[in-house]
Amino acid sequence: MNIKESFLKDKQRYITGLILVVVVGLIAVLDNFFITWLFLGVAYILATHEAIKLFKIENNNIYFLLVLIWIVAFFYPNPDDLSFLTLIIVLIVMLYYQKVDFKLLYPFLYPVTPFLFMLALYHDFGMGVLIWLVIVVVGSDVGAYFVGKSIGKNKFSPISPNKTIEGVFGGIIVSAIIGTLCGLNFVGFWLSLIVSIIASISAIYGDLFESYLKREAGVKDSGNILPGHGGVLDRVDGYLFASVVMVILLRGLA
Repeated sequence: MNIKESFLKDKQRYITGLILVVVVGLIAVLDNFFITWLFLGVAYILATHEAIKLFKIENNNIYFLLVLIWIVAFFYPNPDDLSFLTLIIVLIVMLYYQKVDFKLLYPFLYPVTPFLFMLALYHDFGMGVLIWLVIVVVGSDVGAYFVGKSIGKNKFSPISPNKTIEGVFGGIIVSAIIGTLCGLNFVGFWLSLIVSIIASISAIYGDLFESYLKREAGVKDSGNILPGHGGVLDRVDGYLFASVVMVILLRGLA
């Protein structure tokens, strides 16, 4: 299949991907906290809505709390702290009404907590480090895809049959190289290398975890809001795990 045939076959996917690149690029150039908070907030609400469906949770009260959390996160100096506060509040409410359902905690663990960490990454370290996160995850995805297609033979996990061990290692290597080069703008070589490698591995397992959720729910995609790509959760799964790792490592080691 040549490039033209490939484009025509996945035309919607390429167009959607191009629009996402333009939007994300514009947000990066503007580098404004309100705009970034708003963009991440839209993704946060949509992704959490998709996760709620995957978890098969029927409780509309969750959405009020989701919006409230994100509004507070705009003003609060440590957005990631709100994830733990939220879990405690939800547990207190459930205990008060004597209706403890731990399933209701799932969306606040995933993807609410990772999104709060992603906002914290931008809040604490700036747009440059957020771009570093994007480069690490994209490098991991692209590297895994092309290496897997070229030499991949051994299956990585039954959860995601298309992934190969060769592709995973290829993705980590590509991500480590380009991620380290980007990270040198913010930290030293060894820390840049360590953060890039661990974030890359986390991104791979973030993708695998979302695949597991979809498999358990019996669906192909988390949603259909992005033509050719599925849902928002399908696009951000790797970032959700990697952002948590980057915040923890940079706070602890930088």
